Amino acid sequence: MEEVAAAATVDARGTVTGWSEGARRLTGYAAGEVVGRAAQELLAEDVSPPALTALTGTVVLRHRNGRSVCLRVSACPVLGADGEPHAFVVTTMPEAAESLVVAQAFQQAPVAMSVYDTQLRYLRANDRAAEALKVEGEALVGRYFADTLSEDDESGRRFYRLLRRVAETGCPVHYENHTRTSSEHREHAWTIDMWPVHNACGEMTAVAIAAVDESEQYWARRRLMLLNEAAAVIGTTLDVPRTAEELLEVVVPRFADFASVDLLGWVLGQDEPPAHRDVPVMRRVAHRSVTEGTPEAAVRLGEDDTYLAYSPPARALRECRAVLRRAGEADFDRWLQERNARGVGDPAAREGAHSLLAVPLMARDTILGVAVFVRIGNPDSYAADDTVFAEELVSRAAVCIDNARRFARERSTALALQHSLLPRGLPGPVALEVAHRYVPSGSTAGFGGDWFDVIQLSGSRVALVVGDVVGHGIRSTATMGRLRTAVRTLADVDLAPDELLTHLDDLVSHLASEGAGDEVAELGATCLYAVYDPLSRRLDLAAAGHPAPAVLWPDGSARLVPMSAGPPLGVGGLPFEATALELPEGALIALYTNGLIRSRGRDVDCGAAALCRALQAPKDSLDALCDAVLKAVLPEEPGDDVALLLARTRALGADRVATWDVPMDPAYVATARQHAVDRLAEWGLEETAFVTELVVSELVTNAIRYGGPPIQLRLIRDRSLICEVSDGSSTSPHLRRAHAFDEGGRGLLLVAQLTERWGSRQTDEGKTIWAEQPLPD
Repeated sequence: MEEVAAAATVDARGTVTGWSEGARRLTGYAAGEVVGRAAQELLAEDVSPPALTALTGTVVLRHRNGRSVCLRVSACPVLGADGEPHAFVVTTMPEAAESLVVAQAFQQAPVAMSVYDTQLRYLRANDRAAEALKVEGEALVGRYFADTLSEDDESGRRFYRLLRRVAETGCPVHYENHTRTSSEHREHAWTIDMWPVHNACGEMTAVAIAAVDESEQYWARRRLMLLNEAAAVIGTTLDVPRTAEELLEVVVPRFADFASVDLLGWVLGQDEPPAHRDVPVMRRVAHRSVTEGTPEAAVRLGEDDTYLAYSPPARALRECRAVLRRAGEADFDRWLQERNARGVGDPAAREGAHSLLAVPLMARDTILGVAVFVRIGNPDSYAADDTVFAEELVSRAAVCIDNARRFARERSTALALQHSLLPRGLPGPVALEVAHRYVPSGSTAGFGGDWFDVIQLSGSRVALVVGDVVGHGIRSTATMGRLRTAVRTLADVDLAPDELLTHLDDLVSHLASEGAGDEVAELGATCLYAVYDPLSRRLDLAAAGHPAPAVLWPDGSARLVPMSAGPPLGVGGLPFEATALELPEGALIALYTNGLIRSRGRDVDCGAAALCRALQAPKDSLDALCDAVLKAVLPEEPGDDVALLLARTRALGADRVATWDVPMDPAYVATARQHAVDRLAEWGLEETAFVTELVVSELVTNAIRYGGPPIQLRLIRDRSLICEVSDGSSTSPHLRRAHAFDEGGRGLLLVAQLTERWGSRQTDEGKTIWAEQPLPD
């Protein structure tokens, strides 16, 4: 508003007697139109009594064009000879040069500023305030603020209440306000300060406000908050579809009215990305809408979709950047028409779609898919800052999806490796009836190194093995495979359980020293090795840091075997203690890994007690009992792999075993052969007599010639026919190639050629040489 100096003279009766050029410029009235008229006719409002008394204050004149002009004026009385005022000179308040600069600074300030009198009439509004209100600043002067409000302007009415509070109390107010004008879609965020203005005497003469438009900062904060929320909620699982759903849960409805995530087919499989990309065929893994049922979707979940080259998603994949399209643009309109022509979803739900963002999902320089965001009901069109935000948000989600993909691939690889290392079909030895279960871990740490095995030993004995390489992942699984192979190799040597664990401990320490078993060296491994002999019904076992097995006795009671847990494998230098117990026929042995009895919120003792209770449940088969135990003891989401091996004992009766003591006399070899042939006749195994005579003759002869007393011959009828010769010497025989003119050295070669397998084992009294041959059909 231009600063103009104006003056007028008014006589004692209130009639205008003089009018300056400045007054004409301020009011629009020429002198001829005003002089002689009552000054009261020029006022738009009555002058307040305090202003009349003080001869200074604010008056509101009516401009010639009808608008109100608010002026700060002063009246100077002109005295006559009698000392009484005969007239008044009324002038606008003079402004110093610096005041004019201040006024210009006020007018041109980048923040919206307004000044009101104590009656809340506009005294002045600067250009920024007039722009925000979309009116001319001069048109506001003199108007009551309440008269400028519309009936449905709740935000303005709140502003007025606070403004009135400042005028009434003289206390400043600071608050934030969010408004949306009828011509604008996006909300504006204002930071507003209101304060009273006092004169030199401390009297409040006006109320001033300053409003700062912080919309850009407000929306930037909103986007930053959304990014922070996304960091917390996206990637909570290592499941690819669920991660895509978490992305959409963040953006709908705050950023999009409809959103979808499509991934390339190889991302959902176990393959690596292909070297070349042709037409992008995508798989819909997630979509979400503000409307229930997601009627905007033109592709069903799990279905493939081919993006045409012109479509925004295809362009985003091709250019590896976000693509923004709006209604009216050719690409957008063709894309929407193609969606509607599919006959999937509700075309009516897509009406009003006006803005689209297609953003490629890229992680580690690899394109995984594309995310599409569409606004329909939200009136704000996507802008450049939304594109930057969407790229940042989607890039974070893409890393989580890629992590989930890599985890799924590693998990699948580890599972395949683990299954290849675990026994696929356990033998069905006469000595034991076995059943087993293996439950992979449900945690994101991956598969562990749990394993189990059933090994057929010589003399109808059976070894039961359960072990656990602590840790997870492919390395743990690979180490488990090495340990399982080592156990099988050591079992073939027929070592006692404690001796076998000692050798296995040395192996683990050796692997760790070579750097090939870092996970073993850091976290350790445990193992339980047990050998059951159906002839003596004796169970010998030893543990290396592994929980003790549970035994269900024929009377229905179940309890853990009292034994020493021993140190874990890889510690080195500590002994392993063997335990022996005699089991009745029909007893049930339960071997397991600690994932079965240990879980979060439950200690090992409680888990072991739950296992014993579960074993007591009557079931028709061991397989059914395995399932019942897992259901009763295992938590819903096991945090570790679980291996469970159940074995019910059987006994070989005396009628299936024949034993003879052999004197140190070579002449007794023929007698020994005859004893064997006679027993085979009793068993109805005459077909095996020829081979058995050769085996008995060779083994007994070697024992008499190279061994020491006591010598014993034993025949066992199990799944195969077993011939054993024991003697008091610890020297083991070995095969050798006999020369053409050697008189001996061919006996064990004949045994090896005629039998299914043969070997030797050390005993407390010496050694036992054994040979097995299959029974006739």
